Amino acid sequence: MARRDIDRLQGEIEELFADLWQVPRFSGMRHGFRPAVDCFVTDDPHELVVVVELAGVDPASIEIGVAERTLTISGQRGRPRVDGQVYQQAEIEYGRFERRIPLGHDIAAASASAVYEAGMLRITLPVAKRASRGRAVAIVVRR
Repeated sequence: MARRDIDRLQGEIEELFADLWQVPRFSGMRHGFRPAVDCFVTDDPHELVVVVELAGVDPASIEIGVAERTLTISGQRGRPRVDGQVYQQAEIEYGRFERRIPLGHDIAAASASAVYEAGMLRITLPVAKRASRGRAVAIVVRR
């Protein structure tokens, strides 16, 4: 089995286990939430674009990094406190989150950018012609 096939399989297994925690009977055991993610590639310019649904998340709490063909996005959505609040219904998930997304492409991480607008985080990662050997790169979120 090729290394990329193994990486893809590992990513699918990680997603399967992460999805398990979305099942209501297990949700009480989980802390935080798991934001939805879309990923797509564009041809001109050749970029990998990752869109993350983060409604209600303070952009200052978001951390983004790229290392070894993996994008990591983490942060926190805090529950707003209102004096005298008594919940009738509570479905919105709060707390810490972290998503690790296998990229499948070599990325020019130093040229990456991220924009947070209307509750959506859009990360643009230029595809590199060749793999760069270096340390992890943090991406700053613009508002």
